Amino acid sequence: MERYIAVDWGSTHLRAWLIESGTCIDTLNVPCGVTQMAAGEAPELFGRYIGPWRKEALLPVLMAGMIGSEAGWRPAGYLPCPVSLHQVGEQLCEVAEQVWIVPGLKWAQDGEYNVMRGEETQLLGAMQLAPSPCYVMPGTHSKWVSVEGGRVTRFDTVMTGELHHLLMNHSLIGQGLPPHQPDETAFVQGLERGLNTPSLVNQLFATRAAWVLGALEKTAVSDALSGLLIGAEVATLTQRFQPQQITLVASEVLSPRYRQAFARLNIAVNECGAQAAFLQGIERIIDARR
Repeated sequence: MERYIAVDWGSTHLRAWLIESGTCIDTLNVPCGVTQMAAGEAPELFGRYIGPWRKEALLPVLMAGMIGSEAGWRPAGYLPCPVSLHQVGEQLCEVAEQVWIVPGLKWAQDGEYNVMRGEETQLLGAMQLAPSPCYVMPGTHSKWVSVEGGRVTRFDTVMTGELHHLLMNHSLIGQGLPPHQPDETAFVQGLERGLNTPSLVNQLFATRAAWVLGALEKTAVSDALSGLLIGAEVATLTQRFQPQQITLVASEVLSPRYRQAFARLNIAVNECGAQAAFLQGIERIIDARR
Protein backbone atom coordinates (compact mmCIF):
# COMPACT_ATOMS: atom_id res chain seq x y z
CA MET A 1 0.00 0.00 0.00
CA GLU A 2 2.06 2.90 -1.28
CA ARG A 3 -0.69 5.43 -0.59
CA TYR A 4 -3.12 5.50 2.31
CA ILE A 5 -4.95 7.81 4.71
CA ALA A 6 -4.40 7.93 8.48
CA VAL A 7 -7.20 9.37 10.61
CA ASP A 8 -7.24 10.36 14.27
CA TRP A 9 -10.93 11.06 14.91
CA GLY A 10 -11.35 12.03 18.53
CA SER A 11 -13.90 13.74 20.73
CA THR A 12 -13.34 17.27 19.42
CA HIS A 13 -11.41 17.06 16.14
CA LEU A 14 -10.99 15.03 12.99
CA ARG A 15 -7.32 14.95 12.02
CA ALA A 16 -6.15 13.18 8.87
CA TRP A 17 -2.94 12.67 6.91
CA LEU A 18 -2.57 11.61 3.29
CA ILE A 19 0.51 9.39 3.11
CA GLU A 20 2.40 8.46 -0.05
CA SER A 21 5.52 6.25 0.04
CA GLY A 22 5.96 6.97 3.75
CA THR A 23 5.71 10.77 3.34
CA CYS A 24 2.80 12.99 4.36
CA ILE A 25 1.67 14.97 1.32
CA ASP A 26 -1.47 16.59 2.76
CA THR A 27 -3.16 17.12 6.13
CA LEU A 28 -6.59 17.91 7.49
CA ASN A 29 -7.73 19.22 10.89
CA VAL A 30 -11.38 20.14 11.38
CA PRO A 31 -13.39 20.66 14.61
CA CYS A 32 -15.99 17.98 13.97
CA GLY A 33 -15.18 15.45 16.66
CA VAL A 34 -17.43 12.67 17.84
CA THR A 35 -19.02 14.81 20.56
CA GLN A 36 -20.21 17.31 17.92
CA MET A 37 -21.72 14.69 15.60
CA ALA A 38 -25.37 13.82 15.30
CA ALA A 39 -26.28 10.13 15.45
CA GLY A 40 -25.39 8.40 12.20
CA GLU A 41 -23.58 11.45 10.81
CA ALA A 42 -20.09 9.90 10.65
CA PRO A 43 -20.35 8.47 7.10
CA GLU A 44 -21.53 11.83 5.73
CA LEU A 45 -18.70 13.73 7.45
CA PHE A 46 -16.22 11.12 6.25
CA GLY A 47 -17.39 11.60 2.67
CA ARG A 48 -17.26 15.38 2.98
CA TYR A 49 -13.76 15.67 4.42
CA ILE A 50 -11.92 12.46 3.51
CA GLY A 51 -13.79 11.70 0.29
CA PRO A 52 -11.92 14.26 -1.87
CA TRP A 53 -8.66 12.38 -1.23
CA ARG A 54 -10.29 9.16 -2.54
CA LYS A 55 -11.85 10.47 -5.75
CA GLU A 56 -9.36 8.94 -8.15
CA ALA A 57 -8.71 5.75 -6.19
CA LEU A 58 -10.32 3.94 -3.29
CA LEU A 59 -7.38 4.55 -0.95
CA PRO A 60 -7.15 2.49 2.24
CA VAL A 61 -8.17 4.46 5.33
CA LEU A 62 -7.18 3.50 8.85
CA MET A 63 -8.91 5.36 11.69
CA ALA A 64 -8.38 5.37 15.45
CA GLY A 65 -9.89 7.21 18.40
CA MET A 66 -13.42 7.90 19.58
CA ILE A 67 -14.78 7.24 16.10
CA GLY A 68 -14.71 3.58 17.20
CA SER A 69 -16.81 4.22 20.32
CA GLU A 70 -20.55 3.75 20.81
CA ALA A 71 -20.98 7.44 19.93
CA GLY A 72 -18.87 7.16 16.76
CA TRP A 73 -19.31 5.44 13.42
CA ARG A 74 -19.48 1.90 14.76
CA PRO A 75 -18.21 0.32 18.01
CA ALA A 76 -14.81 -1.20 17.22
CA GLY A 77 -14.63 -3.08 20.50
CA TYR A 78 -11.88 -3.33 23.11
CA LEU A 79 -9.11 -5.89 23.34
CA PRO A 80 -8.69 -7.14 26.94
CA CYS A 81 -5.33 -6.56 28.63
CA PRO A 82 -2.79 -8.01 29.04
CA VAL A 83 -2.51 -8.00 25.25
CA SER A 84 0.15 -7.76 22.55
CA LEU A 85 -0.07 -4.41 20.80
CA HIS A 86 0.42 -6.18 17.49
CA GLN A 87 -3.08 -7.63 17.90
CA VAL A 88 -4.74 -4.25 17.36
CA GLY A 89 -3.85 -4.52 13.68
CA GLU A 90 -5.26 -8.02 13.46
CA GLN A 91 -8.76 -7.19 14.72
CA LEU A 92 -9.74 -4.10 12.78
CA CYS A 93 -13.39 -3.12 12.37
CA GLU A 94 -14.33 -2.50 8.72
CA VAL A 95 -17.00 0.21 8.35
CA ALA A 96 -16.84 0.76 4.58
CA GLU A 97 -14.86 -0.55 1.62
CA GLN A 98 -11.15 -0.17 2.44
CA VAL A 99 -12.01 1.78 5.63
CA TRP A 100 -11.14 0.32 9.05
CA ILE A 101 -11.19 1.41 12.70
CA VAL A 102 -8.55 0.26 15.18
CA PRO A 103 -9.99 -1.37 18.34
CA GLY A 104 -9.30 0.11 21.76
CA LEU A 105 -7.92 -1.58 24.86
CA LYS A 106 -9.64 -2.37 28.15
CA TRP A 107 -8.59 -3.34 31.66
CA ALA A 108 -11.08 -5.16 33.87
CA GLN A 109 -9.43 -7.03 36.72
CA ASP A 110 -9.74 -7.15 40.50
CA GLY A 111 -12.47 -4.53 40.54
CA GLU A 112 -10.44 -2.03 38.47
CA TYR A 113 -11.72 -0.82 35.11
CA ASN A 114 -10.15 1.27 32.36
CA VAL A 115 -10.45 1.86 28.62
CA MET A 116 -8.47 3.65 25.93
CA ARG A 117 -9.08 4.60 22.31
CA GLY A 118 -6.45 6.14 20.05
CA GLU A 119 -3.61 5.77 22.54
CA GLU A 120 -3.16 2.11 21.56
CA THR A 121 -2.11 3.28 18.09
CA GLN A 122 0.30 5.84 19.56
CA LEU A 123 1.74 3.11 21.78
CA LEU A 124 2.34 0.85 18.81
CA GLY A 125 4.35 3.62 17.16
CA ALA A 126 6.13 4.74 20.33
CA MET A 127 7.33 1.17 20.93
CA GLN A 128 9.37 1.49 17.76
CA LEU A 129 10.43 5.13 18.08
CA ALA A 130 11.31 5.18 21.80
CA PRO A 131 11.05 1.76 23.51
CA SER A 132 10.34 1.81 27.25
CA PRO A 133 8.77 -0.31 30.01
CA CYS A 134 6.52 2.64 30.91
CA TYR A 135 4.77 5.18 28.70
CA VAL A 136 3.14 8.41 29.87
CA MET A 137 0.69 10.03 27.48
CA PRO A 138 -0.52 13.42 28.78
CA GLY A 139 -3.76 14.96 27.62
CA THR A 140 -7.40 15.46 28.48
CA HIS A 141 -7.31 11.96 29.94
CA SER A 142 -3.65 11.12 30.58
CA LYS A 143 -2.64 7.48 30.16
CA TRP A 144 0.10 5.63 32.04
CA VAL A 145 0.96 2.29 30.47
CA SER A 146 3.24 -0.62 31.43
CA VAL A 147 4.60 -2.67 28.53
CA GLU A 148 6.59 -5.89 28.76
CA GLY A 149 7.81 -7.69 25.64
CA GLY A 150 5.42 -5.76 23.43
CA ARG A 151 2.45 -6.55 25.69
CA VAL A 152 0.40 -3.99 27.58
CA THR A 153 0.34 -5.42 31.09
CA ARG A 154 -1.66 -2.62 32.75
CA PHE A 155 -2.68 0.99 32.30
CA ASP A 156 -4.28 3.80 34.26
CA THR A 157 -6.09 7.00 33.28
CA VAL A 158 -5.91 10.39 35.00
CA MET A 159 -8.42 13.10 34.04
CA THR A 160 -5.82 15.87 34.39
CA GLY A 161 -6.72 17.92 31.33
CA GLU A 162 -10.46 17.60 31.85
CA LEU A 163 -10.16 18.54 35.52
CA HIS A 164 -8.20 21.67 34.57
CA HIS A 165 -10.90 22.67 32.09
CA LEU A 166 -13.76 22.00 34.51
CA LEU A 167 -12.14 23.80 37.42
CA MET A 168 -11.21 26.86 35.36
CA ASN A 169 -14.59 27.12 33.63
CA HIS A 170 -17.15 25.67 36.04
CA SER A 171 -15.87 26.23 39.58
CA LEU A 172 -15.05 29.02 42.00
CA ILE A 173 -11.35 28.64 41.20
CA GLY A 174 -11.73 30.16 37.75
CA GLN A 175 -14.79 32.34 38.31
CA GLY A 176 -14.44 36.00 37.33
CA LEU A 177 -10.80 35.79 36.25
CA PRO A 178 -9.21 37.95 33.52
CA PRO A 179 -7.62 36.34 30.44
CA HIS A 180 -4.77 33.96 31.19
CA GLN A 181 -1.16 35.14 30.91
CA PRO A 182 1.73 32.62 30.88
CA ASP A 183 3.51 32.50 34.24
CA GLU A 184 6.26 29.91 34.64
CA THR A 185 6.83 30.78 38.29
CA ALA A 186 3.20 30.10 39.14
CA PHE A 187 3.38 26.79 37.26
CA VAL A 188 6.49 25.65 39.12
CA GLN A 189 5.03 26.61 42.50
CA GLY A 190 1.85 24.68 41.69
CA LEU A 191 3.93 21.73 40.50
CA GLU A 192 5.82 21.58 43.79
CA ARG A 193 2.57 21.64 45.77
CA GLY A 194 1.08 18.87 43.64
CA LEU A 195 4.16 16.69 43.98
CA ASN A 196 4.27 17.17 47.73
CA THR A 197 0.51 16.97 48.40
CA PRO A 198 -0.98 14.80 45.63
CA SER A 199 -4.29 14.18 47.42
CA LEU A 200 -5.45 17.69 46.36
CA VAL A 201 -8.18 17.62 49.00
CA ASN A 202 -7.25 21.04 50.37
CA GLN A 203 -4.89 22.32 47.69
CA LEU A 204 -7.62 23.04 45.14
CA PHE A 205 -9.47 25.57 47.28
CA ALA A 206 -6.13 26.98 48.43
CA THR A 207 -5.52 27.98 44.79
CA ARG A 208 -8.66 30.11 44.86
CA ALA A 209 -7.78 31.54 48.26
CA ALA A 210 -4.33 32.53 46.98
CA TRP A 211 -5.70 34.78 44.25
CA VAL A 212 -8.53 36.12 46.43
CA LEU A 213 -5.92 37.23 49.01
CA GLY A 214 -3.56 38.63 46.40
CA ALA A 215 -0.83 36.00 46.80
CA LEU A 216 -1.37 34.75 43.25
CA GLU A 217 -1.90 36.91 40.18
CA LYS A 218 -5.36 36.33 38.72
CA THR A 219 -3.85 35.99 35.25
CA ALA A 220 -1.59 33.15 36.52
CA VAL A 221 -4.27 30.92 38.07
CA SER A 222 -4.45 28.64 35.02
CA ASP A 223 -0.71 27.91 35.14
CA ALA A 224 -0.75 27.44 38.91
CA LEU A 225 -3.62 24.97 38.62
CA SER A 226 -1.91 23.19 35.72
CA GLY A 227 1.20 22.72 37.83
CA LEU A 228 -0.82 21.49 40.79
CA LEU A 229 -2.72 18.89 38.76
CA ILE A 230 0.31 17.65 36.82
CA GLY A 231 2.32 17.39 40.03
CA ALA A 232 -0.44 15.38 41.70
CA GLU A 233 -0.76 13.08 38.68
CA VAL A 234 2.96 12.39 38.47
CA ALA A 235 3.38 11.89 42.22
CA THR A 236 0.43 9.48 42.45
CA LEU A 237 1.16 7.39 39.36
CA THR A 238 4.92 7.13 39.87
CA GLN A 239 4.17 5.68 43.29
CA ARG A 240 1.93 3.11 41.63
CA PHE A 241 4.05 2.27 38.58
CA GLN A 242 7.50 2.73 40.15
CA PRO A 243 9.19 3.56 36.83
CA GLN A 244 12.96 3.91 36.56
CA GLN A 245 12.52 5.57 33.19
CA ILE A 246 9.57 6.54 31.02
CA THR A 247 8.83 7.46 27.44
CA LEU A 248 6.79 10.63 27.29
CA VAL A 249 4.39 10.62 24.34
CA ALA A 250 3.22 14.22 24.32
CA SER A 251 2.56 17.42 22.42
CA GLU A 252 5.04 20.28 22.31
CA VAL A 253 2.89 22.16 24.82
CA LEU A 254 2.65 19.47 27.51
CA SER A 255 6.02 17.79 27.14
CA PRO A 256 8.13 20.47 28.90
CA ARG A 257 5.70 20.56 31.84
CA TYR A 258 5.83 16.83 32.45
CA ARG A 259 9.59 16.80 31.97
CA GLN A 260 9.91 19.24 34.87
CA ALA A 261 7.83 16.99 37.10
CA PHE A 262 9.88 13.88 36.28
CA ALA A 263 13.15 15.76 36.71
CA ARG A 264 12.17 16.63 40.27
CA LEU A 265 11.69 12.91 40.97
CA ASN A 266 14.95 11.95 39.21
CA ILE A 267 13.15 9.76 36.67
CA ALA A 268 14.85 9.42 33.28
CA VAL A 269 12.71 10.55 30.34
CA ASN A 270 12.79 9.64 26.66
CA GLU A 271 10.48 11.57 24.40
CA CYS A 272 8.29 10.81 21.43
CA GLY A 273 5.95 13.29 19.79
CA ALA A 274 2.29 12.29 19.98
CA GLN A 275 1.65 12.85 16.27
CA ALA A 276 4.82 11.04 15.22
CA ALA A 277 3.87 8.07 17.41
CA PHE A 278 0.35 7.94 15.97
CA LEU A 279 1.53 7.99 12.35
CA GLN A 280 4.19 5.39 13.07
CA GLY A 281 1.55 3.17 14.67
CA ILE A 282 -0.74 3.50 11.65
CA GLU A 283 2.18 2.72 9.33
CA ARG A 284 3.01 -0.45 11.26
CA ILE A 285 -0.57 -1.69 10.94
CA ILE A 286 -0.69 -0.82 7.23
CA ASP A 287 2.65 -2.55 6.60
CA ALA A 288 1.43 -5.70 8.38
CA ARG A 289 -1.58 -5.86 6.02
CA ARG A 290 0.48 -5.72 2.83
